[in-house]
Amino acid sequence: MDIFFEFEKPIVTLEKKLQELREIQKSDGVDFKDEIETLEKKLQKLIQETYSKLGTWQRVQLSRHPNRPYTLDYIEALFPDFLELHGDRVFGDDGALIGGTATWSLGGGEKIPVMIMGHQKGRTTKQKVERNFGMARPEGYRKSVRLFELAERFRLPVITFIDTPGAYPGIDAEERGQSQAIAESILSMFSLTVPTCAIVIGEGGSGGALAVGIGNCILMQEFSTYSVISPESCASILWSDSTLAERAAERMKMTAKDLDLMSMVDTIIPEPNGGAHRDTAAAVHLLGETLLKSFGPWVNKDFTDPRSTISQEIKNARYEKFRKMGDFALEKI
Repeated sequence: MDIFFEFEKPIVTLEKKLQELREIQKSDGVDFKDEIETLEKKLQKLIQETYSKLGTWQRVQLSRHPNRPYTLDYIEALFPDFLELHGDRVFGDDGALIGGTATWSLGGGEKIPVMIMGHQKGRTTKQKVERNFGMARPEGYRKSVRLFELAERFRLPVITFIDTPGAYPGIDAEERGQSQAIAESILSMFSLTVPTCAIVIGEGGSGGALAVGIGNCILMQEFSTYSVISPESCASILWSDSTLAERAAERMKMTAKDLDLMSMVDTIIPEPNGGAHRDTAAAVHLLGETLLKSFGPWVNKDFTDPRSTISQEIKNARYEKFRKMGDFALEKI
């Protein structure tokens, strides 16, 4: 099923015309080569113009697009030997936050073992329910703490994928200590003496995102968002009207471009023409390329000994990085 937003309608209309011409050419044998080439050029130009002029709310919509690649899509392409590890050893497993070990290719035949954590949303209705729409419960964050401790013990660099509207706010989650689990996950990441990298691939919502977002380097896809609260919830609190979410999104400075200006992220990962949801393969390639360039230098350091100077420098650099956040010039925003 085709899913598109209002601002994408002209693109979809042109794509349908192009598809009709191709089908007629194939079935009737009529030569529409010149017309097809003209429409293809027009389509690419329209896509480029449309996505280069998106407003904040339109970027929020794209960050939530159901056809965007999810964590498992990137893992399967970049870490094909990923071994998922389950459970928090306290209550149960959480499908909204997955984790496990894998090997990462650094090029030239060199590979290193890594620990991966990431939010996972579902595609079908059944998967969405099983994954709780990417909103983790306490057992998800306690699982992340367990795997971060494993990474520390076995000296594995940590890579996390962030894509959640926020931690699950249900009563059962609160009864099992949601806020404490999130706080412990954040503390665990700050305590690591191995390199960490956090990648925002869709929505980065509230503490549910920050719980696995403490990175030595923080990457953010071009059309992803990262904020302390969702625009709808922000509008409900400020103006008692969730329909004012678009206005709230503008005020919150939650796009990759905004956060880059405030030095909240290190690198913006470019997306394919029209967004990651239009070309998964290209999105995977661009993310893998940026990850290697930005995080590669961190893992090339000798951090095998947790007591070494380098290991302590990695930990201290992460701490100082977050201490400096919020220190920026207003005229840049």
